[in-house]
Amino acid sequence: MLMRTDPFREIDRLAEQFFGTTARPAVMHMDAYRDGDYFYAAFDLPGVDPDSIDCTVERNVLTVRAERRRPTDDKVELVAAERPMGIFTRQLFLGDTLDTDNLQAGYENGVLTLRIPVAERAKPRRVPVTAGGNGRKQIDA
Repeated sequence: MLMRTDPFREIDRLAEQFFGTTARPAVMHMDAYRDGDYFYAAFDLPGVDPDSIDCTVERNVLTVRAERRRPTDDKVELVAAERPMGIFTRQLFLGDTLDTDNLQAGYENGVLTLRIPVAERAKPRRVPVTAGGNGRKQIDA
């Protein structure tokens, strides 16, 4: 369902988690799982305005983009700035077994959840087995 093509992504993810900057914020964390005939991807995006979330699919590449901004009120004095701000992006390479034309996205409680149906051709199916002839064979001794 989910294909990983970059062997160094895990190292990059750890580095971004600990060394994220305002120019390149920490990566958005994700869980991915299959439940029956659907594949789900859930992204942690707390404090992100739903209008700033953009999901696109081109061929089999899903791109999620979101932006978290600091309050821009002139009366606000920033005392501590530990939460990553800026633009977050994440790309997933989806297998051919997913029906990306029917992808659904929802955002609730700071979590963006994508629901992608498994394509009909990828679902388990029963293959009929036929016996040659009438099933009986004569043995000459």
